[in-house]
Amino acid sequence: MGHPPLEFSDCSLDSPDFRERLKSYEQELERTNKFIKEVIRDGTSLINAIKNYSSAVVKFSQSLNVFQFEFIGDTLTDDEINIAESFKEFAGLLQEVEDERVMMIQNSSSMLIKPLEVFKKDHIGVAKEKKKKFEKESEKFYSALDRHLGLSSKKKESQLLEADVQVDKERQNFYEASLEYVYKIQEVHERKKFEVVEPVLAFLHGLLTFHHLTFELTQDFMPYKQQLQLSLQHTRNHFMGTREEMEDLMKRMKEAPQNCKLPGQPTIEGYLYSQEKRPLGFSWVKNYCKYVKDTKILTMIPCDPKPGAKQEFKLKSCVRRKSESIDKRFCFDIEMFERQGPVTLQALSEANRSLWIEAMDGKEPIYITPNAKPEQMQLNDLGLKFVKKCINAVETKGITAEGVYRTVGSNLQVQKLLTQYFDPNHPGDVDLQSSEWEIKTITSALKHYLRNLEEPVMTYKLHRELVSASKSDNLDYRLGAIHSLVYKLPEKNREMLELIIKHLMNVCSQNKKNLMTAFNMGVIFGPTLMRAQEDTVAAMINIKFQNIVVEILIEHYEKIFKFPPEENAAPPVPPPRAAPRKRQPITISKRAARPRTNLDSSSFKDMEDYVEEENDDGSGTNSPDTGGVTSQSSPIPLQRNTRPSLGSQKVAETESPLRQATGDYSNVNVQRAHQEKTSSGLQRPPMRPPDPPCRDKVAPLLKAEQSTSTEDTSSSVVASRAKFFENAARKTGGVNASPPRSAPVAHTITAKDESPSNMHSFSRS
Repeated sequence: MGHPPLEFSDCSLDSPDFRERLKSYEQELERTNKFIKEVIRDGTSLINAIKNYSSAVVKFSQSLNVFQFEFIGDTLTDDEINIAESFKEFAGLLQEVEDERVMMIQNSSSMLIKPLEVFKKDHIGVAKEKKKKFEKESEKFYSALDRHLGLSSKKKESQLLEADVQVDKERQNFYEASLEYVYKIQEVHERKKFEVVEPVLAFLHGLLTFHHLTFELTQDFMPYKQQLQLSLQHTRNHFMGTREEMEDLMKRMKEAPQNCKLPGQPTIEGYLYSQEKRPLGFSWVKNYCKYVKDTKILTMIPCDPKPGAKQEFKLKSCVRRKSESIDKRFCFDIEMFERQGPVTLQALSEANRSLWIEAMDGKEPIYITPNAKPEQMQLNDLGLKFVKKCINAVETKGITAEGVYRTVGSNLQVQKLLTQYFDPNHPGDVDLQSSEWEIKTITSALKHYLRNLEEPVMTYKLHRELVSASKSDNLDYRLGAIHSLVYKLPEKNREMLELIIKHLMNVCSQNKKNLMTAFNMGVIFGPTLMRAQEDTVAAMINIKFQNIVVEILIEHYEKIFKFPPEENAAPPVPPPRAAPRKRQPITISKRAARPRTNLDSSSFKDMEDYVEEENDDGSGTNSPDTGGVTSQSSPIPLQRNTRPSLGSQKVAETESPLRQATGDYSNVNVQRAHQEKTSSGLQRPPMRPPDPPCRDKVAPLLKAEQSTSTEDTSSSVVASRAKFFENAARKTGGVNASPPRSAPVAHTITAKDESPSNMHSFSRS
């Protein structure tokens, strides 16, 4: 049961029942006042908590934005560029979310706190003042009445008339105060229905709108997230392959530190002690020496006691120093054109002295894989037949096997197969179609043979040019340069390469079954078909570009091997690069802005028409003739004109039909209506109560309908009809209408392949 109405006629009677009813109104007013205080207090705490959270997120995004990845090598792959830019993209996404949150926070006080404070002060406060006046006038009236009734009838007539006038005056004052108080307290109870609910609704609308915008940003982020996940997976695969190569190099360097020398670089370098003549005798000076065989230049940098200037000498001769001729070990003499007489140098060990003497004679050892026999290191007819047999076996009985070429066979079985096939007494006498040989054994044997050739299939001579071509950010140049370089290979090598690449293309055509794509094959066969002549960390870092070369050969097999480059055509020239190589990855920061629901004037006109229709039917409640109360303009969240973006954005008039059909958001822009700018540079939309969320699922046809009315926005009235809200929400699309999902990006790596164990075997078999 609600409170019984207070009739104005009861003010003059001032009955106990009237007082009791008035007391219940006062209790309800006090309860409302207490509730508003709690809402203001809790709302302020919530807004401050959101501000603190937003500040923490902004600080986190700034930390991400400041950090810059530094990579090893002179060029980055496309995947590494995506990874290098990822933290900036993350920071941009977080910053965009916080920009939206700031818009909500900046309006929270004006939306929620200020309207409630104004209502509490201008209405509840006024009602309390009216109550004080009512109690004061009531006390004065009843005191005057008691005194008047206590007058003796024997008083003079003039005194009695004066007393009557005074009592009537006090009664009139009491009656007026009672009327004003009753009117005000009833007005407050009626007004609180919308004056209290409307600010909370506006605040909730802003909060839900913010969460809806974050949902839209999440949808925009999904394609970039999938692309970045693929880039991370590819980079991890490259790392696994490179790590094995570097570990192998490290082991070899532990066994023989000087076995691997760099062609075109100092033939040998290291510390040597030179015997120098001093005033008081001879002393030994520590030098860091570099010797280049081609120019016979010996560079010496003194290290003791203080680093000295670099000295260069041209070597004339080198002679081993006899042990009995000097009391020092590991010595040898050299003669130089710039100095007279021999100079005695001391090496660090006997092996080290042998290396220096051998290097100065121009002889350089070549590292040979211990497990590879000489007959297995030649690219000859027997090897070509072996490759053909392996390919035939794989395509016959194992091309659809999951992880083919990624799965590693038993090393014992692989060595057994190679030994039997390359047996000098019975070469090629192996039946690979037999059940004795598993597919993983055959594929591992093929990779082992190709990897341990004396010279790789794609030759040392063209290695640098192939890697350089793969580093170009111009895709057309990449393809053209690799196409041209393939036909510079020796005939035998090109025949072998074409045979292998055709087979790999056939394997990749079954990727839905075997899960092996061109990228996966590039990771496996990059180090197999190509390798640098020198064993260095820099060469290992370039393995990822070898993978790219093989991937391009597979993807463009028909063009490269079926159509040789024109004889008269000049070789492709890389485009000039004034700045460091940059590639713009798929990124959320460059995407177009999302469309947002605007409060158009057609909605206001529909509302007014609806209210007028009800008033014409006699059912309206807000007619001025009936004393209806109109609402004050409700605070609405401020909105920015455009979103912050790293790239420039153009404003489009309508939503792209492609986006409606396929969920593609790449070319979507939104038109924003002219709005009033505030002192902070923000945009304020027309003042009106926000439309509530519409939970009904709206048909796409209704969502697409947009009002084109440009009439001036009239002042809003209290939206008291659910029908209007439903129609308005449908016309604007509703604040909770979920945007269509973006088209998914092709994902070629399965969950099974992403495990560390699979990645290890996948990277290098």
